[in-house]
Amino acid sequence: MKEKIKAKKNNGFTLVEVLLYVMILSAMTLTISVLLFLVFQARVKGQTIAEVEQNGQRVMQIVAQTIRNADSITSPTIGTSAKSLTLVVPTSTKNPTIFSLSGSTIQIKEGSNANVALSNSRVVVSDLNIFSNLSQSGTPGTIKIQFTLSHLNPSGRNEYDYSETFYGSSSLR
Repeated sequence: MKEKIKAKKNNGFTLVEVLLYVMILSAMTLTISVLLFLVFQARVKGQTIAEVEQNGQRVMQIVAQTIRNADSITSPTIGTSAKSLTLVVPTSTKNPTIFSLSGSTIQIKEGSNANVALSNSRVVVSDLNIFSNLSQSGTPGTIKIQFTLSHLNPSGRNEYDYSETFYGSSSLR
């Protein structure tokens, strides 16, 4: 009788198989990590852009509405530009209303009240001449508003680097 030689079953993995699995798993982990990093960067960049745009629109709306409701423009004079805007408003407790650039923020001062920042601390104003009086003699008055907001970026990271220039004008009613 012939002896049957039974093949020994090998339940383990060869070294080549283990290395192949480790390489595939490493490549998948690296790919997922890179994708997550890019998604995080895009989300932060989107938040940065939204913050600058929201602050700029808010400042522009407040200034334009105040100009429309004002009685007259005290400063800047016709044909000049300045870092501040002084308006005579109908409410005596808010008279005069002054918009100014203090450091890197646009502020409003109504009457004898304290200055109030119109933009938050994460954005800075970088344009110095933000108010131009475009009025003509005999007209109620028109002010051109221009300022540039930049997101504060002390770390120098690209996703926090964003700046936008806002333009607008408003006339007295």
